[in-house]
Amino acid sequence: MREGSRALRLTVLVGESDQFRHRPVYAEIVRRARDAGLAGASVFRGLEGFGRFHKIHTSRILSLSEELPLSIVIIDEEEKIRAFLPLLDEVVSEGVAVVDEVEVVRHFGDVAQEPT
Repeated sequence: MREGSRALRLTVLVGESDQFRHRPVYAEIVRRARDAGLAGASVFRGLEGFGRFHKIHTSRILSLSEELPLSIVIIDEEEKIRAFLPLLDEVVSEGVAVVDEVEVVRHFGDVAQEPT
């Protein structure tokens, strides 16, 4: 991706304890994104949130919830993101995926040189 280029941001919202074949859903999504050659994926843990059943999940000490909301964010070219979407169907049984257009304004690092 080049600076100033248009891209898509895929945000997948799932629960921290969601599983796919005895493995966390978020870890499976990140693995599949890497295997699909996407530019990168990041997982963010929410402090508090609720889903379609309106039950609040929080990180406050009195709650000790293990079902905190997670966001998996992937940004790449439109064709790559659109091709990746069907791979989520098998993995995500409950959650939501959102795609929005973004502009890449900075791209840090040398993409030609891989870290050692």
